[in-house]
Amino acid sequence: MSESLFDAGKEALYRKIVLIVSFAIPAVVAFLILMPQTGKLGDFDVSAFPGINATLNSLTSFCLVLALFAIKNKNIPLHRACMSTAFVLSACFLVLYVLYHFQGPATRYGDTDHNGMLDEAEKAAAGSIRMVYYLLLVSHIILAAIALPFILLSFYYSLSLQFDKHKKIVKFSFPVWLYVAVSGVMVYLMIRPYYPF
Repeated sequence: MSESLFDAGKEALYRKIVLIVSFAIPAVVAFLILMPQTGKLGDFDVSAFPGINATLNSLTSFCLVLALFAIKNKNIPLHRACMSTAFVLSACFLVLYVLYHFQGPATRYGDTDHNGMLDEAEKAAAGSIRMVYYLLLVSHIILAAIALPFILLSFYYSLSLQFDKHKKIVKFSFPVWLYVAVSGVMVYLMIRPYYPF
């Protein structure tokens, strides 16, 4: 058992990897949001990516709910399959999200003329729903960053057969991950009318 991929001697290494990934991914996303890199990949068209990402988030939500029902019914193979699928879907989302924000134009809620700024008329037209959108968006982003290390650790504990630790951590990570997936779809549906394509 000492040669196992998940033996106790390697747990510190996996925790360090989780920590590094958990800081690196939000840092890259924050950089891309704050410092748009539009057009760096030439004519590579990313206009379909937001819709694809909403679909990936919808499928992730479905897999997470199905995984919950599976584990409640002690169907461990289905639970594992659903959780693994949700993990892969979320990873695909992340890749497309980074590519979109590297290549695509920034979109602001209420920006009907797509100039990247909101004038008073656009703010008035968007109304108080604009604040609802931003509250949802900010909670989505913050909780996604917070949930990431817990999701990675919960997968590690499951794969390393540390089920007591796995059960403890998923009590937090699962509902947050589900919220992030569902709120991602809601954010997309709200911002969709303001995409310039």
